[in-house]
Amino acid sequence: MDNKNKQWLEMGLTGEEYRLICREMGREPNICELNMFSVMWSEHCSYKYSRSSLRLLPTTGERVLQGPGENAGVIDLGGGWAVVFKIESHNHPSAVDPYQGAATGVGGIVRDIFTMGARPLALANSLRLGPLSSERSRHLFKGIVAGVAAYGNGLGLPVVAGETGFDRCYEGNPLVNAMALGVVPVEQLIRGRATRPGQLVALAGAPTGRDGIHGVTFASEELEEKAEAAVHIGDPAAGKLLMEACLELARRKLIAGMQDLGGAGLTCAVTEMAARGGAGMEISLDLVPLREEDMAAYEIAISESQERMLMVLDPPQEEAVRQVFQERGLHFNIIGRVTADGLVQIKHRGRVVARVPAAAVAEGAPAYSPPLEEPEYYRELGSFKGERLPAEGDLNRVLLKILGSEEAAGREWIWKQFKYTVNSPVVKGPGEEAAIIRVPETGQGIAVALDGNSRLVYLDPYRGGMLAVAEATRNLACVGARPLGITDGLNFGNPERPEIYWQFRRAVEGIAKACRVLQVPVVGGNVSFYNEVEGEAIYPTPIIGAVGLMEDPEISCQIAFNHGSDIIYLLGPDRVSLGGSLYLELCHGRVAGSPAAIDLELEGRLQEMLCRAIGEQILNSAHDLSEGGLAVALAECCLEGNWGAAVVLTGVQAPREALFGEGPSRVLVAVPVEQEARLQALAAEYAVPLAKLGQVGGDRLLIKKGEEVVIDQPVEEMGRIYREVIGCRMR
Repeated sequence: MDNKNKQWLEMGLTGEEYRLICREMGREPNICELNMFSVMWSEHCSYKYSRSSLRLLPTTGERVLQGPGENAGVIDLGGGWAVVFKIESHNHPSAVDPYQGAATGVGGIVRDIFTMGARPLALANSLRLGPLSSERSRHLFKGIVAGVAAYGNGLGLPVVAGETGFDRCYEGNPLVNAMALGVVPVEQLIRGRATRPGQLVALAGAPTGRDGIHGVTFASEELEEKAEAAVHIGDPAAGKLLMEACLELARRKLIAGMQDLGGAGLTCAVTEMAARGGAGMEISLDLVPLREEDMAAYEIAISESQERMLMVLDPPQEEAVRQVFQERGLHFNIIGRVTADGLVQIKHRGRVVARVPAAAVAEGAPAYSPPLEEPEYYRELGSFKGERLPAEGDLNRVLLKILGSEEAAGREWIWKQFKYTVNSPVVKGPGEEAAIIRVPETGQGIAVALDGNSRLVYLDPYRGGMLAVAEATRNLACVGARPLGITDGLNFGNPERPEIYWQFRRAVEGIAKACRVLQVPVVGGNVSFYNEVEGEAIYPTPIIGAVGLMEDPEISCQIAFNHGSDIIYLLGPDRVSLGGSLYLELCHGRVAGSPAAIDLELEGRLQEMLCRAIGEQILNSAHDLSEGGLAVALAECCLEGNWGAAVVLTGVQAPREALFGEGPSRVLVAVPVEQEARLQALAAEYAVPLAKLGQVGGDRLLIKKGEEVVIDQPVEEMGRIYREVIGCRMR
């Protein structure tokens, strides 16, 4: 092995990995081949540190048409249609260039959807940043939201759902997780594979430049000062043209396979398509349209320039496909053909610059199972029970403090930057438990929710993973949708550190357990490691994107109290904890304790009961209790509907714990008086605990414990504080 320059080390490969590459090749790789292996064997592309754990996730089901391993997951909706969805992270690029990092994250995830032949319908996103008191965090937040809005608006796609969190641990390393979903006729579904020798290989879309070179390597290392070349440059106008062209090809069945050029660029597309189909490819880089002069072969091969697509097609279709792209002013070039030998051979300036086994590059990276070590903090923080917390004199002030925090405040400043098209299929958008999108062709509704509480996962990764799945699917149930499947965005620190890998493994085990019990398959997702700066990792942050089905999207439910005299009930157990609560962090400056335990069987019954109740149209409001507990949920229901409420606390907890403690499987509902008996009957049928709390009415939120008034707040005053926080801090 030639160690004189150790270029493999500079590209993120280990000595053993380099030796393995040499064995696969039967020789040492040249510079182009080495670059190809290095990007495809990065963690971002190969999942070499995560594959062994991801195998724990349930990925199949009677409706699953495509699970992990393709560009996106696909689930059958019935009637000949399917929903296609996936989540991806763009964390490190967004830390360097927040606008382009977020924008190209949106562009990439949308391409993953229409690559499958599906028309994208909507976007969702999950963001994590440092506190807005930091100038850097404000800069990142402004750029990230603007980038998401610009690309989504440019494609005419509404951002329908999402969630945003703020914590010091994200100040140096923000998280940007973008999700997209679309629909496709099942018989029109396209996969990213090349299967028949003699088929043509075509590259279409924008020209290739030097932007994004080694972007996947950049994403597979601890965040440091990096060259701007690692950040992609997006063009939403070109992205929209490419989307429409590819959808026309799918509709007319002019192509046999298609793959987005995202991470690792052309290298990823040609090796993965060939490997999936058990084939090879011969391509010429001389036929690739370039945006810059004098690009080296390896630069063309691994560039991550945006708005490009690789496809395989039968020779008789060449002119028809060419016309589709030329009509839109996009490049279309035949750059090679499919072969039968399983090798990817690349020519440049008339000579062979790479000849590699497709499967070795795309699938041959070693799988690691790093050592696990329980972090020192875990048992110490878990032992905290909250007994010695000083008492608050006025719980009104506590409620207003939480409502006025960045974590709990209204997100209107974000939502107003996202545009909706005139003929938008959106039935419910941001601000509800889950968004609802109508499928124009079938009349069905698709619900989507994004959730993840990183404080809880930090304190107990296993329980936190279960809670994330339960909350996301519960939010679907709160609008009347039955879960179809999830996509997960798993954001963690350096997996080579045993305590970080312990967090990851335990969180995946928790996600897997919840998915099995709730019968929700994981059909795709993304792992983002190395989210840390100078050895300080982010909180472990799994984000769950859940998708559900409604036969009639007009029969749903909302958060808002919208009928005076409705009766307020709490569904679910009274088991709560101040451990890991928003109250504990904001009012006492501590992240400690243990999250409340979850009964997954009860969770499943609760979700089924909610779907029944909403389907029978007996509920006027349904709101999941999550961060902030019962008090914040009541306040949000009042604020959304501009109604007050009078409530009497039940149970044995002290007011502070009852109001601000957090626990799973709890939903606040409001029903007309005449439907109380039916709600009680459903709760009994499903063995779901039920407590009557009070009534909607007036212009104040009044909460009592016995005869003692513990909260008394005008709705207008709560709204002023809740709605103005983010906007004021971003001025």
